[in-house]
Amino acid sequence: MKRMEFVLRAGGKASPVAFEVRRLINAGYTGRDQAAVRHHIEELRAHGVPAPAGTPTLYAKPASLLIQGPTLEVLGGQTSGEAEFVLLVAAGRVLVAAGSDHTDRELEKASIEKAKMMCPNVLSRDVWDLAEVRDGWDEIVLRGYATAQGRRALYQEARLAAMMTPEDLMALAKDRTDGDLEGLALFSGTVPMLGGQMVFADRFEVELGDSRRGHVLRCDYRIAPLSYLKD
Repeated sequence: MKRMEFVLRAGGKASPVAFEVRRLINAGYTGRDQAAVRHHIEELRAHGVPAPAGTPTLYAKPASLLIQGPTLEVLGGQTSGEAEFVLLVAAGRVLVAAGSDHTDRELEKASIEKAKMMCPNVLSRDVWDLAEVRDGWDEIVLRGYATAQGRRALYQEARLAAMMTPEDLMALAKDRTDGDLEGLALFSGTVPMLGGQMVFADRFEVELGDSRRGHVLRCDYRIAPLSYLKD
């Protein structure tokens, strides 16, 4: 179990909130539009990533592999982030964070599960109460930005209408796991890359933008390959 501290942005106020992470699950291929899901699978296949046996998918990770930045250390230079929303299932309510499922792309060609184990997942420090934003959920925009060689570019962008609803995502997790969902950090899966090109960035940012309320959740971290040992 891992205890994490957040700032809850609700009702125009900010208050500290703690969350005890018991389980961490990465969902994948969770688009409502299965044609878009197949397009994303083909994008990944072009980079050597094997197609899943079925969709959507779930991957378990140790709760210890959750961080809030600001630096993510990786082995090798072929890793990249994925913009996602994250559901933190607590007693009586669900919190929403912005997050990134950072993945070792070289290892992913052999094993998606092991590739995800090689890198931590990253979470925003601010969260929302799902109940407060649920009525405008589909209009919230998920964006990812990748900075490589000093150039920051929009990497992913989609409204949450393109993805499974929070209720369907939690129902999927409930159906495929033992026990209840209390203490679950559930990463949503991601959306296609703009242009279809994977970027091995030096910095990755995720935004969840709620224009109706003028609120944004941000996850921002630097990627630092472990390169300090001499050959």
